[in-house]
Amino acid sequence: MFGLSELAIILIVVIAVIGMKKLPELTRSAGKAARILKAEARAAKDEEAGTAPAPRVVRGEVVPPGTGPTPPGSRPAAAPDHP
Repeated sequence: MFGLSELAIILIVVIAVIGMKKLPELTRSAGKAARILKAEARAAKDEEAGTAPAPRVVRGEVVPPGTGPTPPGSRPAAAPDHP
């Protein structure tokens, strides 16, 4: 019969084979999370020290519904639901 070490090796090989497809995705999301955490920590540190940059304000305009351009791939508002 199998011993504990053989079962552990088989389990590691099975996890590696099954997890190979997900491994790049997991490392990519872990990297994104680390960058976000680092940026937030830096922002909190700057805010605490009083050296935070001024917030960026983006001015816009209000457009009443139905008067703006129609985005590509969408239907105009007056189009019927079924042809």
